[in-house]
Amino acid sequence: MKIASCPNCNSEDYIKSGIVNNRQRFKCKSCGYYFSVNKIGKKIDDYYVNKALQLYLEGLTYREIERILGISHVSIMNWVKKYNIKRPYNSNYHPTYKILNASELSDYFKDVENLSGAGVVVTELGDKFMLIKWERFRD
Repeated sequence: MKIASCPNCNSEDYIKSGIVNNRQRFKCKSCGYYFSVNKIGKKIDDYYVNKALQLYLEGLTYREIERILGISHVSIMNWVKKYNIKRPYNSNYHPTYKILNASELSDYFKDVENLSGAGVVVTELGDKFMLIKWERFRD
């Protein structure tokens, strides 16, 4: 990564001055300030961000999404905050989910009892499928 100027005095007159923690260090010739290249953070693929937000909107909790996708629940909370996602509120239904492969999914849909009395969403999850089903709370 190219450094444009010294972060202390904005001078463009600097030299290399060693490596610390596998990062190039520089010294400004004008003010004597030592500085390093900014670290490029680890970025999670947009597919997983979209999938996490979709699962959040479907009613899954942060920890459930963490277990399914393998992404920290704190990251998911930050995305929900960043994109200002609001979950629709409806207390009459509760979601349940299952992770199935293609043959298990076709077996699930063959049974008519699985399709009556509840809403169902199927979403791709890598090489498997996630089935989310909403059932009414029984009073």
